[in-house]
Amino acid sequence: MLVIRADLVDAVVAHARVDHPDEACGVLAGPEGSDRPERHIPMVNAERSPTFYRFDSGEQLTVWRSMDQADETPVVIYHSHTATEAYPSRTDISYAAEPDAHYVLVSTRDPDEHELRSYRIVDGVVTEEPVSIVEQYES
Repeated sequence: MLVIRADLVDAVVAHARVDHPDEACGVLAGPEGSDRPERHIPMVNAERSPTFYRFDSGEQLTVWRSMDQADETPVVIYHSHTATEAYPSRTDISYAAEPDAHYVLVSTRDPDEHELRSYRIVDGVVTEEPVSIVEQYES
């Protein structure tokens, strides 16, 4: 189960809306070993595409180094789908390289509502997981 603060969900959805009609992408970093997303890191979709996303390799290296220096990991890797449901495509599955990450997808196909879903993707196997949105984390 992904437990995530409402302000982080709001930030991800806002990023997806701003980048629409292109797919948005980014990371929610958290303390190593905590499985708790704490910090929103919006990234640039190097493809600038409504149907495909890819992290810019230089930006990704900078972000991953920053997380390493802060003893953080990519707890959530997110991107948006602009015209389809929030379900990983074959390309999304093939790019999933962080077995401990939650892969969050946000669909912005409806201009008034969003769909947010989370998955674990390990060795090409997609498993949807429940999402619990909270105001703050329990201690």
